[in-house]
Amino acid sequence: MSKLEIKNLTMSYGKKVLDNLNLDLDRGQIVGLVGPNGSGKSTLLRILAGLEKTYKGKVLINGKEINYKTAAIVSYQADKFTLSNKLSIKGVVNTYKKFFKDFDENKFYKLLEDFNLPTKAKVKELSKGAREKLQIALSLSRKAEIFLLDEPISGVDPSARKTIIKMILNNFEKDSLIIVSTHLINQIEPLLDRVVFLSEGKIYLNKTVDEIRRENNMSLEDYFTEVF
Repeated sequence: MSKLEIKNLTMSYGKKVLDNLNLDLDRGQIVGLVGPNGSGKSTLLRILAGLEKTYKGKVLINGKEINYKTAAIVSYQADKFTLSNKLSIKGVVNTYKKFFKDFDENKFYKLLEDFNLPTKAKVKELSKGAREKLQIALSLSRKAEIFLLDEPISGVDPSARKTIIKMILNNFEKDSLIIVSTHLINQIEPLLDRVVFLSEGKIYLNKTVDEIRRENNMSLEDYFTEVF
């Protein structure tokens, strides 16, 4: 049984955003969900997180349709910080502890330390890059089975991107599944085991990184620049 099974998934907001998607993903890999803006990446992640319910088709996690039980094993990070920026770091921690039973407070503060982030600041006092790091720390501090990260490095400088990528790799559990949505293919290439390419709501490619390199003798960025 695949960790994640998507069958004939269609989602419309007046026009089709996702068009008859079929996708199986197993645990133990980091998957890059790539494609241009408006290709349906964020919508797909929101469906997997249980935040969009008006789709057609089937979406199964561990063989079960999405519900409150599957939501308990999915850690979703939106492309923007979703909590009030008036909260202190402690307030953010208390909110996560209230909503997520698998949230590991000790691990969170360890990740904050690794990121060199303050522990007593308010969210509004943090730079955009620091907020990105805060979100990553929150997401990775859950003992989830599936992690959905929507554009986790888009708002930070190259140095911070490397730090975030290293942090994701260092905290990757081999029995989990991480899906990273991004358009910065060259930045996350070292992170990925597999790439799923979305365009206009359809999957045009689903291959391992090794397959792409072996078959085309080029990097991911060069491949996507040339082919897509």
